[in-house]
Amino acid sequence: MVTDDTHRAIEAVFRIERARLIGGLARIVRDVDQAEELAQDALVTALAQWPRSGIPDRPGAWLMAAARRRAIDAIRRNRMRERKHVEIARDLDGGQSDDARDMEQAMDDDIGDELLGLIFTACHPIVSADARAALTLRLVAGLTVEEIARAFLSNPATINQRIVRAKRTIADAGLAFEVPRGADRDARLASVLGVVYLIFNEGYAATSGDDVVRPSLCQEAQRLGRILAGLMPGEPEVFGLLALMEIQASRLSARVAPDGSPIMLPDQNRARWDQLLIHRGLTALDQAETLAQGSDGAYALQAALAACHARARRPEDTDWLTIAALYDRLRDVMPSPVVDLNRAIAHSMAHGPEAGLRLVDAIADAAALRNYAPLPAARGDFLFRAGRRDEARDEFVAAAALSANERERAFLLARAAACAA
Repeated sequence: MVTDDTHRAIEAVFRIERARLIGGLARIVRDVDQAEELAQDALVTALAQWPRSGIPDRPGAWLMAAARRRAIDAIRRNRMRERKHVEIARDLDGGQSDDARDMEQAMDDDIGDELLGLIFTACHPIVSADARAALTLRLVAGLTVEEIARAFLSNPATINQRIVRAKRTIADAGLAFEVPRGADRDARLASVLGVVYLIFNEGYAATSGDDVVRPSLCQEAQRLGRILAGLMPGEPEVFGLLALMEIQASRLSARVAPDGSPIMLPDQNRARWDQLLIHRGLTALDQAETLAQGSDGAYALQAALAACHARARRPEDTDWLTIAALYDRLRDVMPSPVVDLNRAIAHSMAHGPEAGLRLVDAIADAAALRNYAPLPAARGDFLFRAGRRDEARDEFVAAAALSANERERAFLLARAAACAA
């Protein structure tokens, strides 16, 4: 029984430390597959030794030291070039072979930089966007290929192919598993945050399948956001994204009716909003806004929008004038047809449905919105509120035809039927 308990504890430690291990090892061997194998070897070693010796005070550092020793052995066995061998051996153990000294050196390493390096490499722009998300969930979040496939309603073979292709792209490019500097870091941070938000959005508003939301994806994205906030405390947009995700996630349990259909924001039971997540989100937003230019970032502005809803105890208390003004600012920072659509919705609530119709008609021909179900859905809502029921019904039917989500399609058709009634 003691051994079983110890094994469970070891496996729990490994799940927590796995991403850091892979990040540190990838910096050494420059190969993700080999880094994963070395991390797994360290787990096997711990399973053999810790039941006898006990779990060390710093288990993550112990695992890293064990894996690094295996990496050195592999380098020696493969007879890598002498210069590279000497350079890596010097970096790893200071030219000494004593295991205790090697362990102590590993314990002094900055594992935060190693984890950040792994995240930045997994989200490198040379990797395709869908592969970035899959690789990040595999390496950083520790999800299995099967779990990722279920989350994205794909099949394991497709997800595995994406991951393999991403690893090969990284290896062929000879990327260093480290955090970039200067302008390169700024450019790459946008990619990292974009991948995390992509994962969150797929959980918050599923684009296909039977479910309106997939909370497990939201939770993984929030976990990644919290990791980034802990490792990059001076980046306002990291806190802006974290604030946005925490506040949005607070509404998950209120977004879906017992029959699985979506519940629109004005109709949600706000007593079911998670106040702890709202508090975390508002705290992260405060942190973003205290940093230089923090309130002007795209994610911080979106978080401020979410905060307006979170602070309103009743739908009629919502400050739509402030929301419309925030969307005006967001449009300048992050111009896109989708932002324009959301801006039209905000203005319709602040200034009436006719104002929303004028704005939405101005963007109706945007290529990005051509087959975008929310566009006719929003227009249908404006027309419904303006009393133009027949036109609203046609828009809701058109939106339903474009939706790939079964629950959303049923909801839109129900709204169309309500127009006829």
